[in-house]
Order: sequence, then C-alpha cells, then structure tokens
Amino acid sequence: MKTIADLAAADDGRGLANKRLFIRVDFNVPLDKKTGKITDDARIREALPTIRFAMEKGAKVILASHMGRPKPGKHEGLSLEVCGDRLAELTGWEVHVPDDCIGDAAKKVIMDLRPNQVCLLENLRFHPEEEANDEGFARQLAELCDVYVDDAFGCVHRAHASVHALPLLVRDRAAGMLLERELKALGKVVHNPEKPYVAILGGAKVSDKIDVVEALLGVVDALCIGGAMANTFLAAQGKKMQKSLVEEDKLPLARTIMEKAQSRGVKLVLPVDVICAEGIDAQAGTVVAAGAVPEGQMALDIGPKTVDLIKNELFKAKTVFWNGPMGLFETRAFSAGTLDVARALAKIDGFTVVGGGDSAAAVKVAGEDVLKGIDHISTGGGASLELIEGKKLPGVAALEGA
Repeated sequence: MKTIADLAAADDGRGLANKRLFIRVDFNVPLDKKTGKITDDARIREALPTIRFAMEKGAKVILASHMGRPKPGKHEGLSLEVCGDRLAELTGWEVHVPDDCIGDAAKKVIMDLRPNQVCLLENLRFHPEEEANDEGFARQLAELCDVYVDDAFGCVHRAHASVHALPLLVRDRAAGMLLERELKALGKVVHNPEKPYVAILGGAKVSDKIDVVEALLGVVDALCIGGAMANTFLAAQGKKMQKSLVEEDKLPLARTIMEKAQSRGVKLVLPVDVICAEGIDAQAGTVVAAGAVPEGQMALDIGPKTVDLIKNELFKAKTVFWNGPMGLFETRAFSAGTLDVARALAKIDGFTVVGGGDSAAAVKVAGEDVLKGIDHISTGGGASLELIEGKKLPGVAALEGA
C-alpha cells in the first residue's frame, strides 16, 4: 500500500504538483444541538498534517467527508460549511464549499483553485448512493480528481462509494498520514504483540463485542471486562444484578467465553465490586460487592477493588488494548472506574492503544497528562475493533496493489 509520501516522491518529487488530489477525510465532528457549532474539532485537526503536506507539494486539494446520517431530502444542520469555517480558522486558508459534492459547481471550484485555497465538498451522504457504494456515484467523484488519498481511518471499515468504489477507479491512490499511523499502531497489537498482552473491554453490550472477544482470547494473556457488558458475565455466574443492564439472551454466550478463557489459559478479570444506584440519573452511588446489588438498584461503574485488579494486570503488561468505558463515565458519580483505568494506562511502560469511541473520549476527560502518556489513541472505534477482529477493511483493501 502506497502512502501520500510515495505519491509525492514520484516523477523526481513532482508527483503531486498541480494534480487534483481527492483526500477522503473524516470531518464527522460533533455539533451542539442548539447552536450547530462544533463541540470537538479533533477530527479536523488530525487531518491537518496530510492536507498541509499536499498543499506544500503543490496539489489542488479536494476534501470530502460525510456528516451525520441525513434522511433523504432532509439536509438541515448537516452541511459541511461549519467544518469549512473551522478549517479556515485553524489554517488561514480559503476554504470553498460548493453546494454539492458532484457536478458542475464542484468542478468549477476545483478548476479555479489557487495557492492557499482548498475545496471542501458538501456532505457525501446527501446522496444515498454514497452508503450504497454505488459505482456510478463513484465515477462522478472520480471526474473531480487525478489522485486519491484516504485519511479517514474512522470510515475504512465501511464499503461506501468514497471509501471503496472510488479509489478502485483512480490509478494513483494511497494512504494519508493519519491512516498510515493508525495501521502501524494497531498493527502492533494485532501482529505478534509483545507479551504479556492485556486487553480491557467495556461498553454496554456483550453482543457488540463478540467477535473482538473471540479474537482477543487467541492472543491476550489477560482480558479485563467492565462496563455494562460485565453485568451479563456476572449474571452468568449466578449473581443477582437486579435492575442492571443484562443481556439475558447472551448468558449462555458469556458462559462459553468464560470457559474458553479458562481452557486457553487467559486470565479473565471481572468486577468484584460495583458502584450502584437506582438509575442513570442518580448523582451519587454506593460501592457494593458484585453479587450484592440492592433490590431496585443497578450497577453503573466498577468499584475500587476491581480497579486495583485491573491495575495489577496493567503494570505487568508490555502491550495493552483498551476499548469501551468501565461505567457511565459521562456522569461524574460513575466516572471514577473509567478515569482511574485511563490514569493507570498512562503510567505503564508497555505499548498502549485506546481503540477510539467512548474510551477515547474518556481519556480526553482524564486530562492532558493522561493523553500524553498513552502511545496511540485511535480516531475510529468501529474500524479499530474490526482490525483487532482480523477483518479485511474495505477502505484499506481498495488501496492495496495500487
């Protein structure tokens, strides 16, 4: 798989000069529901190195992204103009956003681009053909460019037109710097990870993580489980979880996973204590043993003894992968387990990866020192999990063999 640096080095270093370069970025940033303003511009900032590199090499830069999940014909509040404004603020470039991502308006903006100007195409998902991986739509996008670069790691697990069909139509195609960095970092926890290897999984449901659990049981030395998904495992052990979120239909699966862990010599760390309350709106909780949740209450975080058990595994580890919060970390009363694990992760000497999504958000909440202490924080939760599972990612496959 080529990189954008490889493309730039072609033809004695003139490989990108005056070329129309289509960069698939992930500008699907969170917006304030009331004001429509960006609440976290990290995805835009992460794309800047690749965009700057392309600009410095003299390319005519065309950026493309999706935003949200627009319904057919309903585009209000999902225009990428807000991202264009933020990109201009961050860089000082003139950012032009045509009223569509295909057609004459987009072609004219691209044709007229001058130095220090960028074209940001309008939301790709305004066309349902994007998610359908429609080749006809991809051909219309291909008319806009000479070269294709994918720098949207958070989207490479989706077989969508701008991610899969389009690059297959462009001869010169490559990975951007962010995508390259993601694949290298996650490759370290997939291919021959240094041992001991510890994985921490959290989040709401066992059903969301079945494939990743199966994959990890084949490589890790210890698997620590927290979050609401741990409730299902505790219930499978016969513990009464009262009002806690439990996937009743997954109890047999949880038992099978516990048996597999034992047979493969994988240490399975489940909560021995939890913080519980009457509901998710509670402002305080009580620490109880994992099997002693009071009637009418629910487990909403792991307890301090469980945090210590996880720390014991972390401080022995040479490689750690973490995906999913340990509790309802958005509420202060139930954030301690997640934040304590994040702080411990930042202190260890081993190679540490946080697999995007809510766990990445939790690390940011934990503070700048924690952010600096973790080797890699992925920009794609779903993509990182599918890579860990050993699945072929359509967006990566489309770049191979270019």
